[in-house]
Amino acid sequence: MIITLPDGSKKEFKKGVTGLEIAASIGQRLAKDALAILVDEEMYDLSRPIEKDASVEILTYESAEGKKVFLHSAAHLLAQAVKRHFPEAKLTIGPALEDSFYYDIDHAPFTPDDLKKIEEEMAKIVKEDFEVKRKEVQPEKAKDMFADNEYKQELIDEYSPDKTITIYTQGEFTDLCEGPHIPNTGKIKAFKLTKLAGAYWRADQSNKQLQRIYGVAFPDGKMLDAYIKLHEEAEKRDHRKLGKELELFHFHDWSPGSPIFLPKGTIIYNKLVEFIRAEYRKRGYTEVITPQLFHRALWEQSGHWQHFKDDMFVMNVDDAEYSLKPMNCPSHVLIFKSKGRSYRDLPLRIADFCNLHRNELKGVLGGLTRVRKFSQDDAHIFCTPEQIKQEILALLDFVKFIYNETFDFAYTANLSTKPDKAMGEGKLWEKAEQYLREALDESGLKYTVKKGEGAFYGPKIDFDVKDALGRTWQLATIQLDFQMPMRMDAVYEGTDSKKHNAVMIHRAILGSIERFIAVLIEHYAGKLPLWLSPRQVRILTVADRFNDYANRVAGKYSESGILAEVDERPESVSKKVREAQLDQVNYILVVGEKEIKDGTVTVRTRNNEVVGARKVDEFLEQLKKEIRERK
Repeated sequence: MIITLPDGSKKEFKKGVTGLEIAASIGQRLAKDALAILVDEEMYDLSRPIEKDASVEILTYESAEGKKVFLHSAAHLLAQAVKRHFPEAKLTIGPALEDSFYYDIDHAPFTPDDLKKIEEEMAKIVKEDFEVKRKEVQPEKAKDMFADNEYKQELIDEYSPDKTITIYTQGEFTDLCEGPHIPNTGKIKAFKLTKLAGAYWRADQSNKQLQRIYGVAFPDGKMLDAYIKLHEEAEKRDHRKLGKELELFHFHDWSPGSPIFLPKGTIIYNKLVEFIRAEYRKRGYTEVITPQLFHRALWEQSGHWQHFKDDMFVMNVDDAEYSLKPMNCPSHVLIFKSKGRSYRDLPLRIADFCNLHRNELKGVLGGLTRVRKFSQDDAHIFCTPEQIKQEILALLDFVKFIYNETFDFAYTANLSTKPDKAMGEGKLWEKAEQYLREALDESGLKYTVKKGEGAFYGPKIDFDVKDALGRTWQLATIQLDFQMPMRMDAVYEGTDSKKHNAVMIHRAILGSIERFIAVLIEHYAGKLPLWLSPRQVRILTVADRFNDYANRVAGKYSESGILAEVDERPESVSKKVREAQLDQVNYILVVGEKEIKDGTVTVRTRNNEVVGARKVDEFLEQLKKEIRERK
């Protein structure tokens, strides 16, 4: 039997060889680090026999797939520990996330003390080093095994009565699971349970609320130590904490998930919008303002009613069903259709900062990163098929300008293809995916393919942005859509004088402005660059007799567009400096007798760097230059 490895080399083995044996044939270090294998793109346990020629990849914690297997196995470790302490608990599902895992459990709310007990029990299970065994059983047998758990019963019924069910056993613990899993519990050297939350079964509020336990796990203790250190730094940078301290935004229980931007936060918000608007003027976009509320007929025609209704705020108006707008695209199609269009009118680039509303579950709302009311730097490009590649390339350049050249973020691209529940013909999907591939290849931007993760109406390119702590955030998106223009009859007259369906490109560069602000706050630890800062300059007076001079300087700066304020309080200069630094004021200017005499200000930064005396006009020009260059 021939096994082909990722580098193209081939090895011959006996039929029934396991992944562990293949790894050992390459090297003992790889065999030690191996967690699972890919066999012709299908995930296998290391102990599962391979019965025919195949392409094989050994998965370790360093690979995304191997890490997922490891974290999912840690979820089983958690579940086993829970059942030892709380045998009455009913387990539901325990998936791996990108860098963590959770398990949803039907039980009374757990306490921090409970988590400590569970962690201690997990450590015992790791020491016991149970072999993790896979077994296939018939659905009837599986239902008998989980007879007291209605959640597992539902999953078995859903999987299909005519398919075998896989179960995994470690020690006394057995769970329903597709797998694969790591070979033994002893591989999970380090872990930590991080938080508790409530979660509805199937994310449906009509179902029972479960208890969700989150955790992280690593193959060695140093990685956990690094995680804890990173987590501590992330807590210091948490935008919810800094947003409150810096008086940027606020939330109220009477409108969950709907941020209230305070004056300083509104400055940041508006500066971002102004920045994008200026780019729109350079790049040929036309801005529009559209309604918040539309009759269900629009959403039925666009396909959102069938595919997205659960996430929409639906209400009765004039004895008919309406919805608050969760996205702008259908309303932009209406604009496109508001008059006859010719190929000469294309591409037509329509931009919109309209507020959007999505009915997110209350339990998953979190600061500015997961909200119900938000706005995007949203735009839709209507074009001909011949114009697609050039428009996509221009958007890739736009993304580079924003993330790499303006904010100095590193980012990666993902091409997401047709999902299981997709709208439209498969051939059009293949065509759309090919357009995106060709543009990405021509741009030279490296990307990964995420199968089945496209929007219901078309494939997309999503961008993961890496912040100062190395965390990734999904922000910008470019989506290619043949379906909605067809459904909504968005046509133009071609060069042949016949009607053709327009192609629609959905795109957001910042993405949700609320989410982008959250990322900026955490990336910069609240120390926003001067051009975005709501507190650019604060002038501190040494005594009351210098107030007039301070206010004249502030007035001069304000007239030039600088956000300048004066601190006239009868406090010590050192106290006022410290408070200005805590408020993240970019430049702190002290004025007294000498400054009045010389026509200067004494400059220091929020990082306590003493710049020294500068002429008032000279420093003003420095500020204006820094803002222009967005340093």
